[in-house]
Amino acid sequence: MVVGGSGVDTVVRVDSLPVPLADSVGVGPIREWPGHSGGNVALGCRALGLDVKFLDFIGDDWTGGQVRERLTKGGVDFEVLISPAGTRRAVNLVDRTGRRMSFYDGRDPADLRMPRDSYLPHLRRARHVHLSITNFARFLYDDIESLGVPASTDLHDWDGLSDYHRDFALRSDLVFLSAAGAGERIASVMREILREGRAEAVIATAGAGGSYLMTRQGSRTPRPIPATIPPAPVVDSNGAGDAYVCGFLYGRLAGLDLEACARMGAVAGAYACTSGGNEALIGPDALDTSKLKTLRK
Repeated sequence: MVVGGSGVDTVVRVDSLPVPLADSVGVGPIREWPGHSGGNVALGCRALGLDVKFLDFIGDDWTGGQVRERLTKGGVDFEVLISPAGTRRAVNLVDRTGRRMSFYDGRDPADLRMPRDSYLPHLRRARHVHLSITNFARFLYDDIESLGVPASTDLHDWDGLSDYHRDFALRSDLVFLSAAGAGERIASVMREILREGRAEAVIATAGAGGSYLMTRQGSRTPRPIPATIPPAPVVDSNGAGDAYVCGFLYGRLAGLDLEACARMGAVAGAYACTSGGNEALIGPDALDTSKLKTLRK
């Protein structure tokens, strides 16, 4: 089950980042990709063969129609609630190396809430729930904990200081975040999440630098997980972190240990970089399911 975080990305390809200061800059074709973090996780998990229920607010607008169409095409069971603020959007600048800079439109009203009767029946049947860091999603944690459903979240570029992310960081069983947000402080941020919250593991992704795994029972030094070489030239890093989450969760639901899950996440993240938007959705065969038995606990 995935909650929150759908929208439409407008992708602008530029020669380099930061872009030059100018009134006008010539670029290649500008494209739009329905997805965003929650949508990408739902699509990625479905492509791996998992049954996915996705719940989110979108607008009754043409961008919301794009989101519905993409998720339907990807086989995701998408239950829509209509937001008066419309569908979220983002503009992503992507350079020739695939590196990006994102401008996110977080337009949800602060008092937006998901009715309990819209999510409780699905939550009761879920093996796992992934919460995007949309504000309304934080109000599901009481029911998640009461029902004992394992939960994960992606804090993206959290610096370890912003209070907005803290509920998600401290009330999830698996916590993903980008190492870029906290920089040299990333290890201490990971330790704080484990010390202060309920997480079993914290995973920090670092793009081409691989990722880092820290567990409650393990060492308080992040364990490096090497990056996987993409199977084709890198086109776009948009969605790579979401794909990593999908690979990790797929491994976890298959009963793998945490390090094996992180390695599967690295494979999925690398695969996602080989096309624009969320087109490169890895399947179970590409994750080499023939070796799953050797990686089980």
